[in-house]
Parts: sequence; C-alpha cells; structure tokens
Amino acid sequence: MEDLQVKLASAVGKVPPQGNPLVSHKFGADPYALVYDDRVYLYMTNDVLEYSEDGSVKENTYSNINKIGVISSADLVNWTDHGVINVAGAEGAAKWATQSWAPAIAHKVINGQDKFFLYFANNASGIGVLEGDSPTGPWKDPIGKALILRSTPGVEKVTWLFDPAVLVDDDGKAYIYFGGGVPDGKDERPDTARVMQLGDDMTSVVGEAQVIPAPYMFEDAGINKYNGTYYFTYCSNFYTGVRPEGSPPAGEIAYMTSESPMGPWTYRGTILKNPGHFFGVGGNNHHVIFEYKNIWYIAYHAQTLSKAMGVPMGYRSTQLNEVKFQDADQSIQEITATYEGVPQIQSFNPYERAEAATIGWNAGIATEASSDGSLAVTDIDNGDWIALSKVDFGSNGASRFAASVSEAGSAAVIEMRLDAADGKLIGTLQIQETGAEGAEFQTEVSGAENVHDLYLVFKGQPDSKLFKLHSWQFVQ
Repeated sequence: MEDLQVKLASAVGKVPPQGNPLVSHKFGADPYALVYDDRVYLYMTNDVLEYSEDGSVKENTYSNINKIGVISSADLVNWTDHGVINVAGAEGAAKWATQSWAPAIAHKVINGQDKFFLYFANNASGIGVLEGDSPTGPWKDPIGKALILRSTPGVEKVTWLFDPAVLVDDDGKAYIYFGGGVPDGKDERPDTARVMQLGDDMTSVVGEAQVIPAPYMFEDAGINKYNGTYYFTYCSNFYTGVRPEGSPPAGEIAYMTSESPMGPWTYRGTILKNPGHFFGVGGNNHHVIFEYKNIWYIAYHAQTLSKAMGVPMGYRSTQLNEVKFQDADQSIQEITATYEGVPQIQSFNPYERAEAATIGWNAGIATEASSDGSLAVTDIDNGDWIALSKVDFGSNGASRFAASVSEAGSAAVIEMRLDAADGKLIGTLQIQETGAEGAEFQTEVSGAENVHDLYLVFKGQPDSKLFKLHSWQFVQ
C-alpha cells in the first residue's frame, strides 16, 4: 500500500497557509459569534448548493435554508465542524417556522444554570428563539411561536423583520437589535433598524421597539460594548443615486455609537468595504464583531469558496480578520479583508483526542453526523487529505498514532506527513476492512517533534470511498 502511486487532491478555497475562508468543505453565511469555555463558536446560515433540472448549480434562492451551521475553534485557524442545528420545519425544533437565516447567539446564567439562546430569522417575516444547555444544544423551542412579529409594538413598519443581534449588558439586562429593508423613497433614512429590551428569561420582549436612525440602512444588525460605549453596526444599502458627503457607500459595514444600549445614536462612518472590493466577487455584506483573549475580531462572509469552485452564485463563506478600536475618539479603524486571515493564537495539542472534523485545511472530503453526536470525515477518496496547523508534538515527540474509523470496504492507509501533503513521512496507519460499528487502529510513528503542520493523507483503492474517519490521537 505504501508504494501505491497517488495523485494528491488539491485544496480549494482555503489554501495553506491561508486562514480564510475558515472552512472549505462547506459554506456558512451571516456569522455570529459566542465565546465560551475558551473557544469561539460561530453560528452561520447553512448555505447549500441548489441545482437546476439539468444538474447545473443555480443562484442561491435561500428559500430552502432551515438549518444553522456551527463551527468552533480555540486557535482561530483549526476549526471543528459541529454539523447543523435543525431549526425550522417538520424536522426542526421550531416547527412553526419555514426558514432559519442570520442567527444570533447569547449566553446567560439563569437560576445558576448556563443557558444558551439561539435567535434566528424566519425569512424576513419574524424572529424566533431556541434554548439549549450547551453551545451545541440540544435545542428546544421554549415558546412555540415567533418571539418578534410585525404585531410587536414598534415593529409594524419594519420592511425586513430579520437579522437579529443580542447584547447581554453588564447589569444582566439584554437587548435585541434587528430589522432592515428600504421603503420606497426612503433610501437615505429607511428607519427600519430597531432595538428592543429582552425579558429576563431571554425568550420574551419588554415594552416597545425603538427606531435606530441608521443612514442608508439595509440589513445586518450588530451590537458591541467597548469601554462603556455601545457600537451598533450594520450593512448599508445599494442605493445608486448621489449620497450626501459623509454617508456610507453602498454595501459597506457602517457603525453608530451611543452611551446607552437603546440610543440615541450618532453615525460615525464605515469600517469594512463590500467583499467585492477585496475578493472580486460581491454580494451582501454581513458581519459580527467579538472579543477573544483580549483581541477583537470581525467575522464576515464572502463568496471566496464558491468563486474558487467556479460557482459564485450567492453561496457564502465565513472569513475572519482583526478589529482595532481607537480609544482616543471611540472610532473603529477601517478593516482590510484578506485571504491570509488572523494569526493562530495557540498551538494545536495532538495528544488530546481530536474529532476528525477538526480541520485547518482539506482536499476532497466532506463531513456527516455520527451516531455519537460528533461528525465524521467522509467522502474520502484515494489522495484526499486533511491538515492541522501548527501542531505541537513537543521536544520528546510522538511515538504512536491511533485513529477510529468505520465502513472501510477494503484495506487502506492513513499517512502522517509534516508540513505538506507530500512532506516528511512520520508514520503509516494500516486500515483493515471494518463495518459500520467501526474499529480503532494504531501504529508507531517517528520523527514528529516540535511544531509542524500535520497532514493526514488517505490512500487506498482508486474509484471507491475508503472509510469514515471519526477521531484520532497521538501518544508520546
């Protein structure tokens, strides 16, 4: 098996050593962040390719999206795929809803228990909420209906009732921000952004929603608090006429500031140009700003993966870059979106069991849910691979490697290589035939010391799926 001549698959979209897009085996739009237990969790609209009758990819209609994707990371380069949350429809937690777009997530301790609240847009007609006991669920619908509708006080004139953002303030009070759309003739002042107080239970609203007078508002509410100042961020609309000096250009992320979570607000400027400016493919602009380990970041989407696949037709992927607040004048420095992404903030530990769907880069694979609730790496062909960035084997190095696999139809191998898919070989794991119940295989390794990128290269019978990989781990 070691002598098998293999054409290695190529990475598409996220190419080493780049960090953007964050994952390239799936899409994910409208990101929203939760920092919990030393990890960043990102919740995303679950864009999936749609096809015409002739089998060609067609423009994303968004009409069939009823799931929310979740990924997480401790280092911001290697991301674990947690699969999808079934939000809307017959198989979802919120059976009254038909779609789940643009999620927001909040954590709050209630009666001594950690509770997580996932807010989502039912297309543009209302906002729902799910409740869970962990960042990955399980999730339930605590109220059995929409949280916010046009019958909600102060919401009647919101054109697009979607795109929630949530702030739990220092005093424990929580606020939800939402809205969008442009009424006829109101391009400069749509007045379709809203803020409303949430109840202590996080599943009810209090009082009347207040207008946020965001110039050229289009969509994509965002909210942050930095050094006592509240920052409302949003995407400007695509009005093509002349704009007054100082107005936000089309399709950019703009911001306003306030000394109170419900206003009044002062318009300040824009911080992120449309993705088309950076990546040569435009579309809408959706973001979230968050702090992780004393550094501020912006997650946003762009059609970088779909462009690399040759189908830039509305299928979006999440990217990450740093944000810098300016203390002197409460401004935000303009952000440059890049393929490079952000620095990896800590090394990856290979001596803890890694779920197979923890990936820095990949070529050719997919993921799917396993019976134990984790995700397996699937759709593995001869020459496919996954890679992890900056894996720290320590000065003494690794001595053994083990992997849990299932559904191996014939003998195959996993090669462990350093720094490239055809880099230094440190071990070869022989995989024997196994059924759906799976098995663990082990092998000795040598030459794995200090910090390297790790490539797991899959080889086996050409023209057949090799196996499913569930987890792996090195031993010192």
